[in-house]
Amino acid sequence: MVSGHIPWDLMGGPMSTQNTLPDHATQNRSRVLVVEDQEGIRTQLRWGLAERFDVVCTATSQEAAQAFRGQQFDAVTLDLGLPPDPDGATEGLRLLEECLAHDPAVKIVVLTGNSDHHNALRAVQLGAFDYYLKPVKLAELRLILERACNLAQLDREAFGESAEVASSGGGEELLGDGPAMRRILDTMKRVARTDVTVLISGESGTGKELVARAIHAKSPRRNRPFVAINCGAIPENLVESELFGHEKGSFTGAHTQRKGRLEMADGGTVFLDEVAELPLPVQVKLLRVLQERQLERVGGRELIPLDVRILAATNRDIKRETVQGRFREDLYYRLVVVTIPITPLRERLEDLSLLAAHFLERFSVEYKVRARPFSADALTAMRTYPWPGNVRELENRIKRAVIMAQGRRIMPEDLDLPTVTDQKPPVSLKEARNETERRLLLEALQRYRGNISQAAKAIQISRPAFHELLDKHEIRAEDYKQEGKLHP
Repeated sequence: MVSGHIPWDLMGGPMSTQNTLPDHATQNRSRVLVVEDQEGIRTQLRWGLAERFDVVCTATSQEAAQAFRGQQFDAVTLDLGLPPDPDGATEGLRLLEECLAHDPAVKIVVLTGNSDHHNALRAVQLGAFDYYLKPVKLAELRLILERACNLAQLDREAFGESAEVASSGGGEELLGDGPAMRRILDTMKRVARTDVTVLISGESGTGKELVARAIHAKSPRRNRPFVAINCGAIPENLVESELFGHEKGSFTGAHTQRKGRLEMADGGTVFLDEVAELPLPVQVKLLRVLQERQLERVGGRELIPLDVRILAATNRDIKRETVQGRFREDLYYRLVVVTIPITPLRERLEDLSLLAAHFLERFSVEYKVRARPFSADALTAMRTYPWPGNVRELENRIKRAVIMAQGRRIMPEDLDLPTVTDQKPPVSLKEARNETERRLLLEALQRYRGNISQAAKAIQISRPAFHELLDKHEIRAEDYKQEGKLHP
């Protein structure tokens, strides 16, 4: 890398870093700051972007910071390898943080090489809007910057909204005041104003879709569609058509042209729930959509431009799925630009009282019954119960209690929870085995919403063996369809 160059103006001549505002003929154009110490790339970007944007070019972090203080930019292209650390990323990452601290709404696109993938991800975690791999294709970069500038202008109106309670936009809320939930809310606030892909991980029932909806509701795309797709609930032979759409006559039964779920969400957000369930051929096509920002319907030849933000979720160890060859590594790295792990309820019991009180009030109003307080035994039972179904199970049990309770207070039996004295350890090997079998069956059914094939595969037994265990423990798989019935 070459250092020491002075910045250039739009006409190609040297200019001072004391940039002045553009004249009246260009005031309505978006303003982009290029930070690049290689003169050849800087010249390419200056001429390639000038037709669409007002471009200011700088060669060092000092010049960039000075230009940034002199005027407002909508977007920045940033080479992380800047003097005095041209072979590293220290100076570029420092400048990124400084720019975002000065103007949190600005969108920073990091330009990086294939060998610097780690630092590009680090930049996104610090708040960069996106990263782009060199060599630069100007047409693609212009599209990214146009989107970035539009979002920056929208963000200047909405930026700064934060609260201890994050609304999902659909009447539901993420509640909690413990350290785990505070970390989640902080990460959500940071990623909501960007367009990066986010992977939300956690056990079934922890609220992964609620997190995704809250991110969308706080994003510049909040007035556009939010389309949730449960990848594990779509039959394998229909996944491709469901996601990407199909043309008339492309297969038996395709009587009309049909848009896919991705295309329906154009301009908005797509939430891919249980993304690890996608078949490998569909993963290849999804990766192409993420890379090229366009899709092709099944049986079609036309490439359709697509502008969507992807949020994904899984209850699996997706890194292990990648190592074992069940999930593509290149798609994995596309999805995990930022990860949000959701802590299970049993590990954040500091939020349990707040959640329980919220559900109690909500369902008492919904069912028009007097709000009964929890008894001391009910509170103790909730705190000692392991909550395999997480927040969803807590919600369902309190809904049951609101409907079923008859006394002055809600008791453990109203919640269908064992009391502390009832929670005795098994006294024999047979009891321990039966208890373990029952727990695994219930968790698998709940996770896969009553799908016996997937549940049996998850606990590594055959489908007939799974049916035998259901009969043995008197469990009905039908009870776990949709939301699922939760047993102790």
